Amino acid sequence: MSAKNFFSSDQQAAIKQSIANAELNTSGEIRVHIDDTCKGDVLDCAANMFHEMKMDNTELRNGVLFYLAVSDHKFAILGDKGINEKVPADFWDHIKDLMLAHFKQQQFTEGLCKGIEMAGEKLKANFPLQSNDTNELTNDVSFGK
Repeated sequence: MSAKNFFSSDQQAAIKQSIANAELNTSGEIRVHIDDTCKGDVLDCAANMFHEMKMDNTELRNGVLFYLAVSDHKFAILGDKGINEKVPADFWDHIKDLMLAHFKQQQFTEGLCKGIEMAGEKLKANFPLQSNDTNELTNDVSFGK
């Protein structure tokens, strides 16, 4: 199954809505990117995509990327410098464990949405919405090759 077909249009809409909900009360930015494959280390692939999507250009460096390589059954969560300085060292591992539990039950949309929700709560706690905040990055799910 290819990245573009992995989630139905309804599932993509649910993921996009989860991102919008998670960003309601925070200046943080959350993105989801889905590739077919990831050659090499998944964190390296995620970091390359993070930079390519200009997520490291947010004002407060508080972007979070959920990266999935569907054919290789790999995924990673990558937070920028600002959020990583605020969360415990094992925070992303807790989200990954929760998501993996859902993924093992073929509940990919639910797992991803729960992970987004958890990231959103931490972003809200550490980067509350400011009156002059703008949504710096799109909430659309992006797809690679």
